Amino acid sequence: MRRPLHRLAPRPRRSLPLFHLLPNLVTILGLCAGLTAIRFALVERWEIAVGLILFAAVIDGLDGLIARRLDAASPFGAELDSLSDFVNFGVAPAVVVYGFALQAIGDAGWVFALVFAIGCCLRLARFNVGRAEPEAPARTHFTGVPAPAGALLGLLPVYLSLGGVWATETMPWAIAVWLGLVGALMVSRLATLSPKALRIPRERAVWVLLLLALLVGVAFTQFWVLMTLASLAYSGTLVYAAVRRHPPGRG
Repeated sequence: MRRPLHRLAPRPRRSLPLFHLLPNLVTILGLCAGLTAIRFALVERWEIAVGLILFAAVIDGLDGLIARRLDAASPFGAELDSLSDFVNFGVAPAVVVYGFALQAIGDAGWVFALVFAIGCCLRLARFNVGRAEPEAPARTHFTGVPAPAGALLGLLPVYLSLGGVWATETMPWAIAVWLGLVGALMVSRLATLSPKALRIPRERAVWVLLLLALLVGVAFTQFWVLMTLASLAYSGTLVYAAVRRHPPGRG
């Protein structure tokens, strides 16, 4: 028997402000950059491929910031960000480095590329599990190398070659070992610095801004050399963390 129309309760309509989709759109933009980097790697356009991965790393920092500012964080956005990170910082760098130098040693080169990509995947899976745990008030260290930092480190041989510092493509076995080492660092228990550990005294803020302006200027003239120095500097922090043996944090 049909109920009278006047007795049918209206269904509640769920609505979502359009700007709440902005963080996810930014994440998808980063994912497009990572996938396009793979495309350019297949045609050996190394500068564009690496540049797109670096762009994706910048985007990775922006989507979370936008989500927090707009109060638009969601479990869906968190999972989308993690899947995007695996493509951008696990698959894309592995394909770029393999095409750049490792294919010269055949199947062995691909094995090391797989080690790097799987290391990134395991690192992100551990991060997702740890994300559900209650957050401690003062976590200033990550456990292992974060995925974006791992991608930037894995691409160090490409920076060296593009910057004219060292023709690393002639040393595929050394690059293979380096890529495997970075993959291992991502799943290690090494306590690495997080942004919360970086504290700048107010009286030095002007000098820090001046240094950043100098680095931006250098980036316009010697970008690949700057990326090489940045990667070596981050590698130095890993050595420092290993020597000091900070207690591992979350992430």
